[in-house]
Amino acid sequence: MLLKTISPEAATGEVADIYTQAQNAWGRVPAPLQGFSNNPFLLKQQWEYYGNVMQHPTLSMPLLACVRMLVSEVGQCHYCIDMNAGMLVEMAGWTPEQVANTRADFMNSPLTDKEKTLLALILKAVKDASSVNAEDIDGARAAGWNDGEIFEAVHHGARMVAGDILINAFKVERDF
Repeated sequence: MLLKTISPEAATGEVADIYTQAQNAWGRVPAPLQGFSNNPFLLKQQWEYYGNVMQHPTLSMPLLACVRMLVSEVGQCHYCIDMNAGMLVEMAGWTPEQVANTRADFMNSPLTDKEKTLLALILKAVKDASSVNAEDIDGARAAGWNDGEIFEAVHHGARMVAGDILINAFKVERDF
């Protein structure tokens, strides 16, 4: 990484507390999270966001991993592509072939039709936000998503764009 970060061994105070929580949740403190260590406010905000996303009642882990993986394809963030592809295999039980099919065309993924509808909206928004129209939102609603879920899902995609920029700009190395 191009920036100096606080390692888990050197962390103190709030940074150490968040690192301990990450270690307990994931068995490690991923390099991108360590990138936030220079600003404890942003580190805390990012950690709280992860907690919210991991416990979301309606946006499934496979859907959100697909959002991150496919948004990262656009941003060419190989760290995030590989991390989320691995999550789909290890945590969601997808086969490598299902992940490859999803990367080639998400309509061939194991996601539900409802999830594919929302994923299409998210990908459209991150590729060209001004192209999203009322019909896109109505389509997501017709699939069964409420406005809060639609907003959260597109927000997740937008945050992933920012994450890809940070990881690529600061040359975060693969640590998994």
